[in-house]
Formats: sequence, C-alpha cells, structure tokens
Amino acid sequence: MMVMSLKLYFHPLSSFCHKVLIALYETATPFEPCIVDLLGDAQEFKAIWPIGTIPVLRDEAKDRTIPETSIIIEYLAQYFPGQTQLFPADRDLCRQMRLRDRFHDLYVNAPMQKIVTDRLRPEGRNDAHGVEEARNLLKVSLGMIEEDMAHNRWAMGDQFTMADCAAAPALFYADMVAPFRDTHRNTAAYLDRLMERPSYARVLKEAEPYFSMVPK
Repeated sequence: MMVMSLKLYFHPLSSFCHKVLIALYETATPFEPCIVDLLGDAQEFKAIWPIGTIPVLRDEAKDRTIPETSIIIEYLAQYFPGQTQLFPADRDLCRQMRLRDRFHDLYVNAPMQKIVTDRLRPEGRNDAHGVEEARNLLKVSLGMIEEDMAHNRWAMGDQFTMADCAAAPALFYADMVAPFRDTHRNTAAYLDRLMERPSYARVLKEAEPYFSMVPK
C-alpha cells in the first residue's frame, strides 16, 4: 500500500480549495484528501494551521505545512513537477501570470465571497455597504477580464497556468452570485472552457453533493 506524502486539508465547496485541486489534478500529483469541517473539527485542524483557513497542504515526508493557494501551487511546482507546467519559463511572463493570479483571487474571488458570506450573517448583522462595494469591484473586474479574453484562450494566452486555476472557481461562483453571461460574452466563453477542462470538471463533479449548501 502506497503511503501518501501529501495531505490536502480542504472543503469541496471552497473556491480557494478548487484552485489548488485544479493544480493537483493538472499535474497528476497524488495526495490524500482531508475534508475539514470548520465548525465540527476546527480545533483539531487549527493544531495544524492555527489561522484556521483552508486549503492547507501538509507534506509529511518533509514535515512542512504549506498554507495559501499560490504558495501551495508554487511548492508543488518545485517539489512535485507534473505533466502540466503551470508557471511560464520566461521570468517576465511568469510575473505577468502572478499578477493575473492575484487579480482573480483579490478582485473576483474576494468580492464574490463577501457577497456570499453576507447572506450567512445573522439577521440584522448584514453589511449592505460592504456588499455594494464588493458588487462594484466585481463589475469593474469582470469588465477588465471581458476585454482581456477577447483575444486570449487562457489567462496567459495559449498556456494554461496557475492564473487559470485561480480564475476557474472565482468566475464559476461569481456567475452564481452576479450572473454575467448575458453581458460578458468573452468571459462566459472563458468560463465554459475552464469548466470543460478535465481538471476543473473533476473538481466540480466532486463538489456536486455539496452545492445545495451554497446560500441562494
């Protein structure tokens, strides 16, 4: 029986966890999935990562705990290079790719999550101003992506990279909370390509039993 060196602590609904799962499946990196119930076993998980955020990668062989999505994917590229190279070899292109990665995390994923989590707040504790700001930021970000994807297949052109790992779940959930298919055709076509990519199609299939938990 093969012992897995890598353990991924995650939840199948988490958009940021989707990002890392896409990278793992793209590179065909074997790992042990460890689903975290942040309400039920939060204390046990915080013994591994006291901040308590997911995903977190644990490399048992090297006794290392690696948090934060982009850092996890970079760690995988360094120590577990797979069949898909998610980082351009050219340093300037790699810098541009990192910008697009951060763009989707900070300006699509983060405001999308603000809108979703506000629906989970107790009655009378909602943040209407914060949600309005998030929707405005999301609108601006989607407009920029719409222009960019008029000429590109993937975030960096023809090469699928870490930036696309970030874009896929960010856009998937953004389309749930602020549908954009009728107004942003290039972005919608890009999202369709991402969802058809075998790595993300697998992530979405595995998340299906949990989608009923997403607040409407």
